Amino acid sequence: MIVITNYGQKPPIDRFQGVQREIYLALENSPLIHSYDSLHELLFDIQLRANIISAARQLHDSKVSFAPFNTSKFNPKIWKKTKYGYLLDPAVLPSDAIKDIFNNGEEYAFECSTAIVVIFYKAVLDSIATSYFNTLFQRLLVWDWNYDQDLSIITKEGRDFIPGDVVYFYNPDFAHPVWTGENTVFLGSGLYFGHGIGIETADGMIEALNTLRKENSTQSAYLISQHSRLNPKYLSQFTRYRLT
Repeated sequence: MIVITNYGQKPPIDRFQGVQREIYLALENSPLIHSYDSLHELLFDIQLRANIISAARQLHDSKVSFAPFNTSKFNPKIWKKTKYGYLLDPAVLPSDAIKDIFNNGEEYAFECSTAIVVIFYKAVLDSIATSYFNTLFQRLLVWDWNYDQDLSIITKEGRDFIPGDVVYFYNPDFAHPVWTGENTVFLGSGLYFGHGIGIETADGMIEALNTLRKENSTQSAYLISQHSRLNPKYLSQFTRYRLT
């Protein structure tokens, strides 16, 4: 259920269309309370989630390859490889660097957790003022779950998945460590995107991971009761204009 502090009336459902409508209904019909300090914060959360879903679909349609760290690559004109990940050239704006991943995907190869962080950065870039983005995310270091604290990722237990959440399919009998599991974006309508597998239903994700288990394995992959999401309370202060 949606609760807006000191605000008498929730926005009508007919205000929203498409994926934003599905997000609003998921929040409102949730058995948990989704609390916001203002209408602006709620509308920003819905917009941000829609942008996460859009960024996931854009990455799916890009030419970015899947690769573990030892065979990974980032555009060398923009990023420098270190033992901790890929460090942004200080002469390049963070906004331009994130856009380059989507525009020049053939220059990039990484695994699913890096893909999630990249998707989150792209969604935030599409949701706040570019000047704020470039101030918040200077000297980016990207790989695995390395991310700037201003990205403000929150991880909680539970299965109250809202479209735009990141959820994890665990593969306990993996054949190779890179397939320990799959970090995915819940796209809504029963679909998930995971870099390296693609867009699938939950059953499709599990079936794909089950083909990547060690020989004679009997333990199936499964969706764990956990979700990660961005913090709209913090990020909504950096929007281009107030949402009403």
